[in-house]
Amino acid sequence: MTHCTWILLTHIWKPHVRGSCIKQPSKPRVTLSAKSPGSMDLTLLWVLLPLVSVAWGQYGDYGYPYQQYHDYSDDGWVNLNRQGFSYQCPHGQVVVAVRSIFNKKEGSDRQWNYACMPTPQSLGEPTECWWEEINRAGMEWYQTCSNNGLVAGFQSRYFESVLDREWQFYCCRYSKRCPYSCWLTTEYPGHYGEEMDMVSYNYDYYMRGATTTFSAVERDRQWKFIMCRMTDYDCEFANV
Repeated sequence: MTHCTWILLTHIWKPHVRGSCIKQPSKPRVTLSAKSPGSMDLTLLWVLLPLVSVAWGQYGDYGYPYQQYHDYSDDGWVNLNRQGFSYQCPHGQVVVAVRSIFNKKEGSDRQWNYACMPTPQSLGEPTECWWEEINRAGMEWYQTCSNNGLVAGFQSRYFESVLDREWQFYCCRYSKRCPYSCWLTTEYPGHYGEEMDMVSYNYDYYMRGATTTFSAVERDRQWKFIMCRMTDYDCEFANV
C-alpha cells in the first residue's frame, strides 16, 4: 500500500474505538470500529478497501491478488439467507473485515461479507491451514485458532430448528510465530438485530478467533473478535 493511499483511508474514515482488554499493552495500537456515525464514510471504506488491497497486492511486497467477493447479490454477500457457505481468503491472506445484515423475516438469519488482506513478508508464508472444530448452533462459544493460527476464512451452516448457525474458523499458521498483546473488541453488532461492520484498522493486529453470545429471544448473535500482534521471530510455544 502506498503512503498516499493509507493517508486517503485515514481521512475518509476515523473510527471510534470501543473495546476491552485481554492483555494490556503500554500503548495499545489497535483501532477497531463498530459503526461510523456517518453511513457515507463507512460505505466509502467498503468501496475503497478492495481497491486499496488490489494496489497493495500489485505494487507492494506481497504479490497476492485481493479476494474478490462471491457476488450472489448486488451487495456482494457470500450467502443467501438460510443457506450455508464456505469462505476462504487467498493463500497468504487473512480476514480483516466482517460485514453482516440481519433479516427477521428470513429465519432470523444474516447475510455475510468478508474482506482479506495479504500478510507482510516478515510473517512469511503459511506453513499449514485447517478447519477448526465446529461451534454448535444455539450455544454461546469462545474459540481461537489452535497452533497459533490466524483466521483466514469462515464456514457456516444454518439450522431451521434453532434459527441459528454453526460456525467454523479456517486458520493458517505462519511458521512458529506467536501471538501477543491480544485484545477483545467490543460487541458486533452493538445490539441484536443491527447491521454489523467490523474493520481491523491497524495492520499490526490479526484476527485469531472470537467469542459470541446468543439471544434465545432475538435469535441473533453478538461477536467479540480476538485481535493479536504476532512476533517477527519464531518461538517455542505450541499454542498461546
